[in-house]
Amino acid sequence: MSYVTPKELATRIIDAGQAKVLMSTRDTLIRAYMAGAILALAAAFAVSISVNTGQPLLGAVLFPVGFCILHLLGFDLLTAVFTLVPLAWLDKRPGVTIAALLRNWGLVFLGNFAGAFTVAVLMAIYFTYGFSVTPDAVGQAIGEIGHGRTVGYAEHGAAGMLTLFVRAVLCNWMVSTGVVGAMMSDSLPGKVIAMWMPIMVFFYLGFEHSIVNMFLFPSGLLLGGDFTVADYLVWNEIPTVLGNLVGGLAFVGLVIYATHAKTRPPRKVGTLTA
Repeated sequence: MSYVTPKELATRIIDAGQAKVLMSTRDTLIRAYMAGAILALAAAFAVSISVNTGQPLLGAVLFPVGFCILHLLGFDLLTAVFTLVPLAWLDKRPGVTIAALLRNWGLVFLGNFAGAFTVAVLMAIYFTYGFSVTPDAVGQAIGEIGHGRTVGYAEHGAAGMLTLFVRAVLCNWMVSTGVVGAMMSDSLPGKVIAMWMPIMVFFYLGFEHSIVNMFLFPSGLLLGGDFTVADYLVWNEIPTVLGNLVGGLAFVGLVIYATHAKTRPPRKVGTLTA
């Protein structure tokens, strides 16, 4: 069967969370590094399409290619383990402790950042001929994204921070839907379709994804964006990570766990009376 029932899906999600925790440090870092790098390339690809064609929707339609590649290759994003690993802890799987959960999150964060930053440096060289000329139109657009999504939020104070957080929550609602969606099918086309749709939604709507931002903001700084590292951390990366955690866990992981892994007994039908 190519379709996986929600009940079996819940089991697969919990199994995956346990497997992530028990993975070796070396493999966790390698897989996280490659996930960050591939997603960064996909972001550069999508921004290039949007700028060169003037059609942001086209960039959003094609951005999921990176997510599909990294997921099919078994690489790990922080946004995914935010959703999967806590369910294995809730299910009391052997070896899944709070310390092990935090270790996994920390390693995946480091690997994702290293991969995304590597691509940020390489693409900055690409956009500027080795920093010998001013950035091209795509490079300038990336610098503007960094400015608008840091200083732009800061200009609105608490309302800006709330908006940033909500965009991060909504982002991982969609991204984690793509992660678990890939487990809903045992066929390659089914997996790709299930991942493609929610990832396209998140990118077009401009939600905040912590790993995509690990590429966009360092790239923006390298390409002359008008913001600082402190702006990036305070007015984007840290709140985005927290929002991604809440979004993936609250709207995807816990919902599936509560109703499909811990399904309540059906209601008893009362005796019918005339």
